[in-house]
This record gives sequence, C-alpha cells and structure tokens, in this order.
Amino acid sequence: MPEPGPELMDTVVNLCKRRGFVFPSSEIYGGFRSTYDYGPLGVLLLRNVKDAWWRSMVQLRDDVVGLDAAILSSPRVWEASGHLGAGFADQLVDCRSCKERWRADHIGDTCPNCGSTDLTEPRAFNLMFKTYVGPVEDAGAVAYLRPETAQGMFVNFANVLQASRKRPPFGIAQMGKSFRNEITPGNFVFRTREFEQMELEFFVPPGEAATWFDYWCQQRLAWYCGLGMAPELLRLRAHEPEELSHYSAGTSDVEFRYPWGWGELEGIANRTDFDLAAHASASGQRLEYFDQATGERYVPHVIEPAAGATRTMMAFLLAAYDTDVVAGEARTVLRLHHRLAPYKVAVLPLSKKDTLIPLARRVLGLLQPHFMCDYDETQAIGRRYRRQDEIGTPFCVTVDFESLDDAAVTIRERDSLAQVRVPVAGLVAALAERLAG
Repeated sequence: MPEPGPELMDTVVNLCKRRGFVFPSSEIYGGFRSTYDYGPLGVLLLRNVKDAWWRSMVQLRDDVVGLDAAILSSPRVWEASGHLGAGFADQLVDCRSCKERWRADHIGDTCPNCGSTDLTEPRAFNLMFKTYVGPVEDAGAVAYLRPETAQGMFVNFANVLQASRKRPPFGIAQMGKSFRNEITPGNFVFRTREFEQMELEFFVPPGEAATWFDYWCQQRLAWYCGLGMAPELLRLRAHEPEELSHYSAGTSDVEFRYPWGWGELEGIANRTDFDLAAHASASGQRLEYFDQATGERYVPHVIEPAAGATRTMMAFLLAAYDTDVVAGEARTVLRLHHRLAPYKVAVLPLSKKDTLIPLARRVLGLLQPHFMCDYDETQAIGRRYRRQDEIGTPFCVTVDFESLDDAAVTIRERDSLAQVRVPVAGLVAALAERLAG
C-alpha cells in the first residue's frame, strides 16, 4: 500500500469521482460547499459499511436492539441535552481583511488565508441547524435538525426497555443522518455539515461502566481490523482531561492514519448517567431501571461507541488503495474486504459475439439473486479486469467460447489473480464459499 500522504488523498478523491463513488453535490451549478452525492459505487459501499456495522452491533448480539428516531424533535430535547447552550458552540472569528471566517481553535493570531492579524474577537456560534415547523416562522415554530442520533435513543429509553424486555447491560443502536453547521468543513467527506452516523448507546449498571468502556474500546478497534484494515493504520488514544466533553467520565478515540496525519475515526465515551438524568429532570419522567430480583433502582450509565458512516467508508477506501505490476503493466487495485466491496462478482463475456452474450446473460441472472453483480462486455478482457480491480470487485467470472461446449466458466480472483474453471451448475456454491472465507 502507498504511504499515506497528500498524493494518496488526491489520487483516491480522483478515483471516487472518476469511478462513481462520490460526486460533488450540485456540481452543474458550481457545487455547494461541503456537500457530496454518493454515486453508483459509493451508495453500494456505504450501504455495505452500514450493513457490516449493523451485523456486528445488532445481528450477532442478543443484548442490542435497533431504533430509528425522527430527525426533527421537540426543542426541549436539545435544551435538556445541552445542545442549545454554550457547550455546543464553536468560537468563530472573522478576518477583517479578506472576510474569511475561521474556528478560533483552528488558527493562531493570523488569518490562514491572507496572513492578516486584523481578526475580530471570538464569538460563540451554535452548530445546530434551525428550521421552522408549520406555516408561520415565529419563535413558537422553531425546531432543529438533529446534530446527533444519540438523543433519540435516550428519550426512548423507557419505551425500548418496556417493549424489548431487556435489562442492563443492553444497548440501543441507530444509524441515520445528522446535521452540524460546521464553520470550517473540509478534507473531502471527513468533515461535512450533513453526515451519517452509526451510534450505540449501551446502558449498564453504574458499577460496571469502566469494565464495559474498556470492552467496547477493544471491540470497536477489532471491528476495523476484522474488515481488512491494516493494524498499523489504527491506534486507540485516550482523551486528556481537558479534552473531555462535559458529560464524559472517559473517552477514547479509534484513530486512523489519514494522509494528513492521525485523526479520529470513531469515539467511545463513558457518558455516565448525564443524558438520562437530564431528560428525566426536564421531562418529569422516570428514566431508570428497577431490578425486581434485587429491589435496586438506578439510572444506568451509558457507554457510547459513535462512528461516522461516510468517514468510515472513506477510511476503508484509503486503507484498501494499492498499486502493483501485473504482466509488466501497472495495476490499481482496491483491496476491499468482500463484505465491503460494492460488487462481489463481475460477469465478463470474452467477446461481444452473439453466440456468447446469451450465455453470459444467463450466468448473470443465475448470480444476481445471491450477489451484487456487475456486467461488462466492452473493450478487451484485460482492460475489464483492470476496471474491476480498481473498484474492488473480489471475483470476475469470465464466459468464453469453451463455455458453450463444457458449460463451465472461469473464476478470477482479484488479489491473487488465481483462475479456476468451475461448472456453471456449481458457480453459486463456489462463489459463496469463497465470499464466506
């Protein structure tokens, strides 16, 4: 794999546009800053990242259930959570010379754009997106786009507890869009105003919080490695006391070695009982657990692993990007784990001749109920292999003229370049075995 650096970032961003992973939003109108659209390959990769997270966090566990809370909610939710206060605001400064705006903690005494020292005094800038509900735009109609998915899980704690009949330790998982009016978004899809989160709120007895915090730190680090990310690209970093959020008794980040250096990929926080206690106080409702076996009543503490789906997708792309030489020619290859690859299989007829296309189409129809497939019949077979390598397709199935006689096709593997002949009748089983490995 190439060393992380500015060149790698530029290369992968170019690949994303050229191959249809990520497009600048509203590009025909000159774009709209820090917004992106996910193309035919990007939407598949992003879905696969989310499916892999859900599989690990919900499907393979019996102590986690799911939720899909509303993006809009009562403003009282954000009052109780502290998001409308100073704790959820960045300090904003303006350059009087060039009129650029900056986060105060991202610059020194000079403007990064023009070098001027003529800056305004810092002032608080709340990150919530404000909107109005109903036909009249007055103070009584104010609402906010959620800046995180977490609060929907906290305010539904009692509902989920009763409906699921779970008892602590148990978790509520959610994926969905969040919105933050960042002053200085940047680094492609890593910091945007509209993003998608994958969050777990894991409710535990207060005395077990430290143990579960350590557990989830290790689980989340292992998840990335289990999906093919090289361990040397990851590290776990505990926050210093001055970094901690107001609700946190301890936070650690899973950090990734981005082209610009180490940075947060996912945060794991011990949120104590802050959120449930705050919402219980503001709403007048009990948000606690009563253990009938012991007679103990308590407000659970919460361990929160929180990741961004789009940031995670891009990290996997950066980690998977590689180049090598095959038959004397340079090859670009995305060594994506098969669970993440947009297409699992590409069906490639050796020729566009009428004798081959019907059989190739039948093979495609045989595979599509089982795998996400691509089909490509244009240009030389070598070029088509290279295209599939560049978008991370683990296996190509080549239909050739011998297939008309022996009812067999060739499976070609992306990473090893190994090829094996397989009967069409056993093709689904052969690919399923390889993709399960």
